[in-house]
Amino acid sequence: MSKKTENSKVEGVDIALKQLRQGNALCMETVLFHIDNQGQWFYQNESLPTKFARLFSSILHCIEQEYFLITPVEKLKVSVESVPLIIVDYQALESGSFELVTSLETQFDIEGINSFTIVEDGVFVELSNGLAAKLGRACYYRFVEEYVLE
Repeated sequence: MSKKTENSKVEGVDIALKQLRQGNALCMETVLFHIDNQGQWFYQNESLPTKFARLFSSILHCIEQEYFLITPVEKLKVSVESVPLIIVDYQALESGSFELVTSLETQFDIEGINSFTIVEDGVFVELSNGLAAKLGRACYYRFVEEYVLE
């Protein structure tokens, strides 16, 4: 597959996602899903099994500081205490990019060390769909030792 074909497919997906974000009306004002500071998902105040949280995280979007689960036909509000995803492991690749693993066992690839933001209360990284993630405790200490204290 040529690079031009790949780019046009990516652009098509981006356009479709923008239409999804803008076109769907909110199904209900009531917040059914909640994500706590530890990245734990809850549905109607009951803990959600990881396999379902992983599934729902794939359709989670942050739009103008609000979180939503968005499908082609529905849009639901989600309350998030801090960030929706916690990074539990990372791998620096030879290319300079990083592969991240979340507590939900989902993976993300990011450009490089400059994708991380270090602030007083943690190390954060911007992901797809407007989402952000925070390094979990063990990753935080490892990251600080490997990249900050050099």
